[in-house]
Amino acid sequence: MAADTCATVEVPQHAYLNAQGDAWKCERGYRKVDESCLPIESPPNSYLSTVGDAWICDRGYRDVKQSCVAVSIPPNGYATNSGYGPGWGCVRGYRAVGDSCVIVQVPANGYLVDSSYGAGWECNRGYRAAGANCIAVEVPQNAHLDYSGNDWDCDRPYRKSRDRCEPPSTQ
Repeated sequence: MAADTCATVEVPQHAYLNAQGDAWKCERGYRKVDESCLPIESPPNSYLSTVGDAWICDRGYRDVKQSCVAVSIPPNGYATNSGYGPGWGCVRGYRAVGDSCVIVQVPANGYLVDSSYGAGWECNRGYRAAGANCIAVEVPQNAHLDYSGNDWDCDRPYRKSRDRCEPPSTQ
């Protein structure tokens, strides 16, 4: 074919020309197989992905061997859209332990935190964690609570020495 001629781009059924007009792409819901566009077959309880030529299981279902199987959601749990993990999460105040959602036991002088790691609670300012409890931070003379609120620092010019603040040495 000569350089000054144009070739016709054969566009199969369920396809369209690309923006440059030199090739074709399949319509949404179809995928390219050789020189044609075949429908994407998605299982029940799924929908077409907005990217590529794939499908995604509906919320509350997981992809198991090319089918969408219902996720078993424990009490105090909810379905997630995540394709990773168990397909469910726990409502606020509960944590996933195995296949269950267990309540977070917040001690006196503590508060609930939204975190996927740790105990699920932290101590109020002026308290520190000791096992499953929050105990008061004992601030010695010439000291103050530190920025975290669960420990102390010495006032200037004092220096920390075990559990007290000592004046600087005069050497």
